[in-house]
Amino acid sequence: MTSVESTNIQQVAVEDDSEDGITLMDLMRVIRKHLVTAAIVFVMVFAGVTAYTFLVPPKYTATAQAMATYNASQGDDAGISQQYTGGTYIAGQITSYTTLATTETVLEPVIKDLGLDTSVKSLAEQLTVTNPTNTAFVNISAEDGDAQQASDIANAVAASMQNVIQNDLYSAADKSPVKISIVQRARVPESPSSPNKPLYLAVGVVAGLVLGVFAALLKDMLNTKVEETSDVRSLVGASSLGSVPQDNSLGEKRPVLVSQPNGPIAEEFRRIHTNIEFLQTDKVAGKGQLLVITSAQPSEGKTTMSINVAAALAEDGAHVLLVDADLRHPSVAHHLGLEGSAGLAHVLSGQMSPKDVVQNYWKPNLHILPAGKRPANAGVLLGSGTMRIMVEQALTQYDYVIIDTAPLTVSNDGAVFGRWAKGLLLVVSRNVCEKKSLQEAADTLATAQVPVLGFIFNRADPKKTNTHSNYYYYYEDGAPRSSHRANGKKKRI
Repeated sequence: MTSVESTNIQQVAVEDDSEDGITLMDLMRVIRKHLVTAAIVFVMVFAGVTAYTFLVPPKYTATAQAMATYNASQGDDAGISQQYTGGTYIAGQITSYTTLATTETVLEPVIKDLGLDTSVKSLAEQLTVTNPTNTAFVNISAEDGDAQQASDIANAVAASMQNVIQNDLYSAADKSPVKISIVQRARVPESPSSPNKPLYLAVGVVAGLVLGVFAALLKDMLNTKVEETSDVRSLVGASSLGSVPQDNSLGEKRPVLVSQPNGPIAEEFRRIHTNIEFLQTDKVAGKGQLLVITSAQPSEGKTTMSINVAAALAEDGAHVLLVDADLRHPSVAHHLGLEGSAGLAHVLSGQMSPKDVVQNYWKPNLHILPAGKRPANAGVLLGSGTMRIMVEQALTQYDYVIIDTAPLTVSNDGAVFGRWAKGLLLVVSRNVCEKKSLQEAADTLATAQVPVLGFIFNRADPKKTNTHSNYYYYYEDGAPRSSHRANGKKKRI
């Protein structure tokens, strides 16, 4: 294997590892998306730690220090050998004294002498007894809410341990080989040992940040619905054409450009119209552009978006034909208040011609082809040669032919029309579209080799959109500038 090949393999391995795990950019995206959640958790944790720090009663710690030495007999020759033996004995015994200091034998006299209202177990929990490594010292620390009592307990325990070791551990006939000396009596502490306010507050900050990030990650993992445009980009690999905020005006039976032409939402659709003009599609001179608009799931507002996009294009002077090709659930005519009993289904079944069912709406250059009554064989009709011929003829007479088709989870009509248009536009609704459904739709389109040219993010959070209502001037106090209504006029294709 050459060095170049080895380097390439290593690079591939690194890339694979980066794809498998979460990157710093992914983490920052998740935190930004769930910033409110992370902030709330941080504040709650920090507030809790702060409250505990300042409300918990202070504790004081006092420490007494004892030292163990070998107690040699007066008549013995204290030579080097004996010293060595004594040192070895002390080293073997000293570690056991840390446990001895918390036993009932040592603590019962302390409780009696100090008149403590506590048990041996509770008193032992107040003590910290240690033996510094490679030393003959025993440090006895007592913690109590009263500084004086902490000092008294530490000194009393040291004295009691001294008495037990020197007088009680051995029989009356034997002299204790160990001598305990109190080398440092416990002093009354001047300041509390706990809580350590700077340390606790620092822990509160760190814990708040960690738990806040964890809460954001957990919420992102548990949330199965699309929340931001970044979710859509990561799943479908397309750019946003615009973000339409949730607004009651979108529920009216008129496009927003008709009902509120000077409003921010109308301006957003104008921005979407501009972005559509820059889509990388194969445009042929003398032939209009086919726009296929669909969604991954029902109830995402694709029809509302289709109607308003058509109105935005027509407002700019383009000749537009909006086709309701969602024969399973037609809604364009209902949304616009048009007569919808006859339409596309009748054309495809040979019962009527396009000129009989196409209707004028709002402007002379905006035409609507309703779906008509629901047929039993919707998929067969929409995929027929008649449909293809009708679309091709319409493209010779209109600048834009917009097809509002069924959601991708309902049928594959969108993929079929997308092949004709060499791509489609996807409407994705915040907190409606499931990430799983969007991923499945993206996979289906990828298999069919139908690219997503762009997406419209519907019901976006008004605080995160590019529209700012205070920027626009409502010369007519938000009232419609005109009262255009459908006049039922037919238009020949």
